[in-house]
Amino acid sequence: MRIGRLAPVLAAGITATLVPALAPAQASAAEPLGRFANQTPAWHRCDPSMPAALQCATIKVPLDYSRPDGKTIKLAISRMKTSVPGKRHGVLLFNPGGPGGEGLDMPDWMKDTLPKKIRESYDLVGFDPRGVGRSSPLTCGLNETEQNFEHAYRAETFSNDVKWARKVADKCRAKNGDTLRYITTRNTARDMDVIRAVLGEKKISYLGYSYGTYLGAVYAQMFPKQTDRFVLDSSVDPARVWRGMIQVWAEGTEPAFTRWTKWTAQHDRTYKLGATPAKVKKTFWNLIARADRTPIVDGDQKITGDDIRAGVRALFFSPQAAAEMVADLKKAADHRAALRGFPATDDQGSPSRFTTRAAQPPADNGAAVFWSVLCGDTAAWPHDPEQYRRDAIRDKAKYPLYGDFASNIMPCAFWDKPVEPVTKVDNNVGLLTVQNQWDSQTPLVSGLGMHHALKGSRMVYVKGGEGHGVYGDDPNSCADRTVNAYLGNGRLPAADVTCKASGRTGPGVSRPIVPAPPFTPGAPRF
Repeated sequence: MRIGRLAPVLAAGITATLVPALAPAQASAAEPLGRFANQTPAWHRCDPSMPAALQCATIKVPLDYSRPDGKTIKLAISRMKTSVPGKRHGVLLFNPGGPGGEGLDMPDWMKDTLPKKIRESYDLVGFDPRGVGRSSPLTCGLNETEQNFEHAYRAETFSNDVKWARKVADKCRAKNGDTLRYITTRNTARDMDVIRAVLGEKKISYLGYSYGTYLGAVYAQMFPKQTDRFVLDSSVDPARVWRGMIQVWAEGTEPAFTRWTKWTAQHDRTYKLGATPAKVKKTFWNLIARADRTPIVDGDQKITGDDIRAGVRALFFSPQAAAEMVADLKKAADHRAALRGFPATDDQGSPSRFTTRAAQPPADNGAAVFWSVLCGDTAAWPHDPEQYRRDAIRDKAKYPLYGDFASNIMPCAFWDKPVEPVTKVDNNVGLLTVQNQWDSQTPLVSGLGMHHALKGSRMVYVKGGEGHGVYGDDPNSCADRTVNAYLGNGRLPAADVTCKASGRTGPGVSRPIVPAPPFTPGAPRF
């Protein structure tokens, strides 16, 4: 997740029984959703900047699945036909994360990552989830400042934080009206099943990163019989959606920070931040206090201690990158050197935009979808601002690095009540989860939560692995080999698999996907 609403319960239950029957061979015009299954996509080249083999189409899906004869929205899908006759297994659908991440280009991103055997088995399929990119994009009209949700708790600024949260919610509601309530994970999962039906597939296989793991798990919960070979990489804990998934950043950062102090002490000759973990820790917190008193000047930017806590948080999961940034900050504070870029780019190394396509969605599209999903998926957000104040004070003491940021007030405090309950993930569908030990956005405890919720799953755990996103980092790694074997033959490992880190993870490593929506550079997200 500064940086990635629905229907009545009874109607939702009815819809869930309808969508699995959408395969074109079975759908009839009399079925309320049959017309969506029977669409014929008009495939065309996605964009002059993209390969001709990447074909795009636009289909229609119901805005509200409980009213399939009502308003529709456009869904942009893509396909790269790479399968070989006689070897074809089906389609492999992708999601890059978010909420708010564009996935239309993912077949092109992933084609060189997948080994030949996998490419020959699948047609690669991407899509922009509802509200995202070319799929009836949302906007709330938010400026860059309004998109930043990283607010440190301070008594003197809390009233401004409350005003910000209310303003974002009000602007999103004013811009989108009733549409906002239907941009949710459950509806996106339903859209995925329409895509399956339109493509003429009985089942779909899937590779989802970060937020895409939750989307995949919700699909498996809603459509278990249509779930084929699913890989969930760097998982959201379904029991923590969504406030808990922001708060877990604070929880997960503390052990990463402790590890960093030990590593940095061992490299004192290089970074000169302290020869013992205690001295490194003292150096860091002295820098924070100093920057709060006298902000560090970086061009026209003034960096406070709060800015450092937020900007460097994700880097602590990769000790070398964090040591380099903290050493640079200290030199800048001492006026001994200019700062080499801040906020820090986290371990995803993401650009400000996923795609090179000429047609771009509104600048705040990622943020608008982010809040629509986080607030619309679940009612488990306090509505009393004072609850956020109390939680932020408590968690700043418990998790000094980021606790107050994670528990401070969010726009969901002022969002309309979701029209559908949050999905409980607790199925026995066989699928594969993949998780690094040191992941800043979906920490290990989060990945374990997903694995435990999916009772039929197997987990590939990369001990010592750093970074957000595992598959595609190193084609020769134990993790990639295990994923490839599963996608190739459909057989899960007999037991969970523990792999050693390849040594290629962490900042600076080029990954084939960017599992993050286009928010403010350097911002945390799923």
